[in-house]
Parts: sequence; structure tokens; C-alpha cells
Amino acid sequence: MTTFRDAHPILYVADLEAALGFYRDLLGFVETYRFGEFVALSLGGSAISVAQASDGQIGSHGLPMDLPRDLRAGRQFELCVYTDDVDAAIDGFRAAGVPVLVEPADQPWGERMAYVADPDGHPVMICAEKS
Repeated sequence: MTTFRDAHPILYVADLEAALGFYRDLLGFVETYRFGEFVALSLGGSAISVAQASDGQIGSHGLPMDLPRDLRAGRQFELCVYTDDVDAAIDGFRAAGVPVLVEPADQPWGERMAYVADPDGHPVMICAEKS
């Protein structure tokens, strides 16, 4: 049986620099690799990649990399990022002009949670364990 060891999502984005401005500059991901319009990022023990997708562009898998505009409203992907202070994080995102989708609120499972949107409309959950 084959053993798998690592996995990470690849986000197709409309504007690579806008995505890097959000994930790298605001969330603190570190760029670990870049080839053309593909950038690998890490945060702690987590990793994601962002790849610019142009209209009609076909990926290595032979499928279109972009979604029709009516399906791009952030429904295809959601990222969860933990922080020490959800409220301060949301204040920082708001000051940077990032859309806040859901204001910080305590959840019944013991976390404080809020949502922002990345430049492509993907919902990004910002959460912390309540003490």
C-alpha cells in the first residue's frame, strides 16, 4: 500500500500579487518557493500555494484553472487560520481594507471566530481557542 506524507491546497487566484498581499503580508505566511505565477507559502507547520489563473487557462491536469464568475463567490474553498487574538486580527484586517464577512463571536465549541474574505472572495476563518 502506498503511504502518503504531505498535502496542501493550491488556490487559483485572479491576481497573484493581491493574494500574496493578503496571505503573506497580512496573515504572515512565508514564501518558500516561486516558479512563474506559482508561489508556495508556509505558516507554522501549515502550507498552501497560490497560482494565478487566467480566463481559459488549462492546468497540468487538463482542466480549466478558473471557475465561471458565478461560481467564484468563495464557495469553493475556505481556510482556517488560528491566532492568539481574533478581535485584534480583525481590527488589523479592517484597517487594511479587507472585507469582514462575520464579526468576532464566541462559539459553543469553545473558540472565538470571525471571517474575512481574501482578494478572490474565499472565506478565511480567523479563530482562537477561548481561555
